[in-house]
Amino acid sequence: MLNSSFRTVRRLCSLRTLLVHSRRLPLSDEILSESSLLSRVPPLRCSPTPTTIACSFCSTSITTNFINDNNGHVPPPVSDEKKLEEFRFTDPYSAIELVLDSVVKIFTVTSSPNYFLPWQNKSQRETMGSGFVISGRRILTNAHVVADHTFVLVRKHGSPTKYRAEVQAVGHECDLAILVVQSEEFWEGMNCLELGDIPFLQEAVAVVGYPQGGDNISITKGVVSRVEPTQYVHGATHLMAIQIDAAINPGNSGGPAIMGDKVAGVAFQNLSGAENIGYIIPVPVIKHFISGVEESGKYIGFCSLGLSCQPTESMQLREHFHMRPDMTGVLVCKINPLSDANRVLKKDDIILAFDDVPIANDGTVPFRNRERITFDHLVSMKKPNETAKVTVLRNGVEYEFNITLLPLQPLVPVHQFDKLPSYFIFAGLVFVPLTQPYLHEYGEDWYNTSPRRLCERALRELPKKAGEQLVILSQVLMDDVNTGYERLAEMQVKKVNGVEVENLKHLCRLVEDCSEESLRFDLDDDRVIVLNYQSAKVATSRILKRHRIPSAMSNDLIEEQKEESQTELASLR
Repeated sequence: MLNSSFRTVRRLCSLRTLLVHSRRLPLSDEILSESSLLSRVPPLRCSPTPTTIACSFCSTSITTNFINDNNGHVPPPVSDEKKLEEFRFTDPYSAIELVLDSVVKIFTVTSSPNYFLPWQNKSQRETMGSGFVISGRRILTNAHVVADHTFVLVRKHGSPTKYRAEVQAVGHECDLAILVVQSEEFWEGMNCLELGDIPFLQEAVAVVGYPQGGDNISITKGVVSRVEPTQYVHGATHLMAIQIDAAINPGNSGGPAIMGDKVAGVAFQNLSGAENIGYIIPVPVIKHFISGVEESGKYIGFCSLGLSCQPTESMQLREHFHMRPDMTGVLVCKINPLSDANRVLKKDDIILAFDDVPIANDGTVPFRNRERITFDHLVSMKKPNETAKVTVLRNGVEYEFNITLLPLQPLVPVHQFDKLPSYFIFAGLVFVPLTQPYLHEYGEDWYNTSPRRLCERALRELPKKAGEQLVILSQVLMDDVNTGYERLAEMQVKKVNGVEVENLKHLCRLVEDCSEESLRFDLDDDRVIVLNYQSAKVATSRILKRHRIPSAMSNDLIEEQKEESQTELASLR
């Protein structure tokens, strides 16, 4: 009797599936954020404004339950009652009812900085995305949905009212953000969704969101195709992601991917030039982000060993570094001087294991049932200040070291959302710290069109000490005082009056504290700029007025100068 009931429900689901169909809209050509180009893969796209079409789905989780569980073991046979219960949970209409009171549409007004003219913003624009309610009266969405926001509104399903939302925390590396809404009216009838587990291959998921081309909620079906660390376009980082064959179009960003009655991930980007290849952020990354915010009150980041490693798949390479036939690992090529690994590891070390997990010659570690992922995933899932045990082969001898893991910042920042760029102007010379967003101002093909030397340094150089920046002469605002120096723009500033420049704040201090008649800047290619200090100081205010620039330095430098002055006054007392 139960078998016949089970078959009847499946037939009804099939009939309903035939009645609900969709038409695919053209994909948006807008690329939200370029990658760091360290990885030569086809460009991935984020989805700031939805474009998915309503479609029913029927989960295959029933059949996969007979294959294995999360530990790779074969479970005992499941009763017909259990099958019918699981089927109800994965029925498309049950999924719709589950998310109607949880998924919201997000309206964002953004205004991005102009890095060529850092004292002003670009014109504002409006984008839309999706989000869903989690525990604690919070809304989870993508970071790129609210990046550089000036105003955020949310609207729940079936309501004509938009409610003001505030951004509580943003993690641009993992492309996640948490919103809060103060209105009590908004929370009436809202339900929170529960986070589930990482789905297995070929398990069905439903991506829920608010795509462009329509105003109502949309559900798109798909199955899991791949689980592995992937390049996150928005943050230009490599973290675990789930590839699915459901269309994730502009506007699905931030919406949940439902598996059964729980969230399997957050939709965030697709693969351009490919049909129906989308990516969702898996639950371990989501939980890591949320727990970090709950523990510290703000987003801290994902940990890194600070290493650049090479596979040891060549037998000759392994023999050269005295690796026995039963040994596997990766070769250390470069170490970030600011990482704790720099304290104990050396170039040409072979990392054999991380926390007693053996590392293969291709840099992968075991993951679930006959799957493998890069060992970077184990590192990224560590909490800041947590210790990891690293087994190393050095000159044929094995060692074990304990390394404290921390989020590490590159010498040239990959992104700078939600903050204004720093700048300092003196005698019409505009000084800024080099960032990748600055290089992105050269267009989508910035890797080829931006100054080659600056681009190479942005992608390859490591910081030598904390707080270090590459300061460049961005442009020359023409005036009599700087005539003849206009062709020296887009060069790095090495020294000021013989003192090596550490960062923009240090350059500003060196210029303002100058006590000599002449002020000398040493640039790339041994180029030199020399100014009469007093004449240049007088000309600065004239140039600022001519170009309608409100201040000679950015607000962050002004605030730092105020703090230093207050500290000096307090010490004198």
